[in-house]
Order: sequence, then structure tokens, then C-alpha cells
Amino acid sequence: MEMHVEEVRPQTCPELAAELASAGLPVDDLILPGRRFFRFWDGHAEPMGFIGVEALDADAALLRSLVVVPGQRGRGLARPMTGWLLNQLRGEGVTEIWVLTTTIAEFVARMGFDRVERADAPAVLRATRQFSDLCPASAVLLHKTL
Repeated sequence: MEMHVEEVRPQTCPELAAELASAGLPVDDLILPGRRFFRFWDGHAEPMGFIGVEALDADAALLRSLVVVPGQRGRGLARPMTGWLLNQLRGEGVTEIWVLTTTIAEFVARMGFDRVERADAPAVLRATRQFSDLCPASAVLLHKTL
């Protein structure tokens, strides 16, 4: 499977917000500082999915968005997309990554993330809009050391 990756900005890639919104993921804070988004596509410029990350500090990040576009689902793309992001972040010096989710807890657990009680979240994570405002209290918190 051929997969290409490029960093995209919400202001110049309207399909990013559209795909996130259609998957029920938050879009209200896409243009705030510290957020990065990547588009994955096949060799024919067909979109496969998007993944987004928010820097928490120099060493930690929050996986804030993961979506495989509807026509590409069921092909096992989420794992290589997430693996690519984790390798990218590791190469940039990030040593830990967090996920706050209502939908992909089992998936990221299979990728080595451990569940953490929300009360035990570090202050830098609790200060994010994802944690304090955008994700419901029922969202599961997971963590992985890179």
C-alpha cells in the first residue's frame, strides 16, 4: 500500500475540518497555536485520512485527531498512520504522548497506550481545550512513553 504524508493547515485544507466534523471530532480549535495536522493520501492523490497532534510542552504531545476517510475505512490504515506520527514525534524529541478519546481507546491500547485516570492527568494536559472543554467527561485518557 502506497501512502504519502504532508503537513496541512486548516486554513488551506478545507477537507481537514470537513472530515473531522463528519467523524464527530472537535474542530473549534483547529487554528490555535501548537496544533499540527497531517494528510495521508495514496499515489493517486486520493485522501486516506488525517491525523492531528497538539504540543503540550517540549517533551509531550496530545494525539487530538485521527480519522480515516469513509471510502478508505476497513483497510487497516489507522495503524500505519498512527505509527508514522509516533515515529515523527519521537524523531522530534517528544518522549510521551497522550490520547483523550470516546472512540479509539481499544485501538490505541493495542498500540501500547495505557489507560490513566483523568484525575491523574498532568497540569499541562488539563489546561488544554480538549481536556477542559471539547472532550466530554466520559472520554478515556491514555498515555504512551515514546
